[in-house]
Amino acid sequence: MTGLRTDLYELRMAASYLRRGLVEPATFSLFARRLPARRGFLVAAGLADALTFLENFAFDDDDLAYLRDVGGFDEQTLTALAGIRFTGDVRAVPEGRVVFADEPLLEITAPLAEAQLVETGVLNLITFQTTVASKAARCRLAAGGAQLIDFAFRRTHGIEAGAGVARASAIAGFAATSHVEAARCYGLKPSGTMAHSYVEAFPDERAAFRAFATDFPTNPIFLVDTYDTPAGVRAAVDVVVELGLTGPLGVRLDSGDLAALAKQTRAILDDAGLTRAQIVASGSLDEDVIAALVAAGAPIDGYGVGTRMGVSYDAPSLDSAYKLVAVGDRPVLKLSPGKATLPGPKQVFRDPTGASGDVVGLRDEPPPGDREPLLVPVMRGGRRLEPADPAGEVRAARARFDADLAWLPEAARRLVDPTPLTAAVSPALAALHDRVAARVGGGGRY
Repeated sequence: MTGLRTDLYELRMAASYLRRGLVEPATFSLFARRLPARRGFLVAAGLADALTFLENFAFDDDDLAYLRDVGGFDEQTLTALAGIRFTGDVRAVPEGRVVFADEPLLEITAPLAEAQLVETGVLNLITFQTTVASKAARCRLAAGGAQLIDFAFRRTHGIEAGAGVARASAIAGFAATSHVEAARCYGLKPSGTMAHSYVEAFPDERAAFRAFATDFPTNPIFLVDTYDTPAGVRAAVDVVVELGLTGPLGVRLDSGDLAALAKQTRAILDDAGLTRAQIVASGSLDEDVIAALVAAGAPIDGYGVGTRMGVSYDAPSLDSAYKLVAVGDRPVLKLSPGKATLPGPKQVFRDPTGASGDVVGLRDEPPPGDREPLLVPVMRGGRRLEPADPAGEVRAARARFDADLAWLPEAARRLVDPTPLTAAVSPALAALHDRVAARVGGGGRY
């Protein structure tokens, strides 16, 4: 993992720290300042990939040569960077947990230069997958009992992003993905039907459907809207009868008035005795379109959701931040208007009953009442505490999300005008804020 996967200013700051012997441990906190519009909650995701990034962070000879020749870094700095590995500790909210604004998703404590250098990569991985998982969760809320399939790979913002989307959407409850390598890596169900090009490659729909069902007789899904949708459904029925298919099968609708076509399709299938045949819908779907289809009573069994989920179309990023909160034993903060931070390593305490919002407090203070601490140790001395298990991590994260979704208040679950829970600040943290602010000349109370 090349150490150049960072921003230049991270390298310059780290070089300056190293030249001055500033090697004491520092704690950085990663959080979202505010939720995007129409979001009542976030779903923590991306931690496993962030830990892999941290474990493999290093500068090889080519990296150092580039920094010498192009970056203008001196030999003393290059020698120091050559030995850099991440040796710090990480505490984080486990993937799949529901979180809110101003709550740390992750805190890193490491020698100052190390913690600074990894900011860009960790912030990228956590921000992206949390953004997508939060969007996917809204699709799950809209779909009710229908299955969701990740169709986003072809339009994600990069090849690597495609795997991240498959992973994040699975955490939020998607049942399958079209991304074959992601399915293999994360233990997901691969899913795919056919494209319109396949139908067009044959003389007519029946020939295309016949060939496909002959080659893939186990659960064939026929794309029926290349020409005329009702005629396509009837062609699929004819092929099913002709080949004597008796196992699972279905049809996919990808365009037009999906609610009306789904009802018409269901009637054709039922009249032919194919009452167990599934109807899958796709085509520019998101939570709003899915919710409208459900409200219209469309008999759709599954939704293939692509672009709008994979790029979180209405809210493509988070106002996330990775901020220094302590250097050694000295708590620090920012007082910048609109970007102020709270000092010191932290913990988030949650009311398991959901009767009140979370409390953000100091890491070492006792939980108020029966509240549950959310951040847990996940890495010590630069090594994760549990061995990497890509498939197992996704399964566990999904189970955590299922539990948190059941816990989440209805007002925060709403797709329209949700009301997120607001995190309070503990008295101990508020008092620390006031002391540090007074020390740096900020004055005032939190």
